[in-house]
Amino acid sequence: MEIKDKIKELRLEKGLTQSQLAKEINFSLSIVSKWENDKKTPSIPAVIILAKYFNVTSDYLLGLEE
Repeated sequence: MEIKDKIKELRLEKGLTQSQLAKEINFSLSIVSKWENDKKTPSIPAVIILAKYFNVTSDYLLGLEE
């Protein structure tokens, strides 16, 4: 599973829209949409923010661990 899929899966598990997630992590809706649609890869700082928000490791998001 790629990072785009993991972001979407984790977002849906929390019952959030892309817009709600964007607001929660202080990013634009546009960037969250680009991550999930594989048009842009999250930066390292963004991966860290996502990992902390979803309470997972960055390795999990990056597909290095299950």
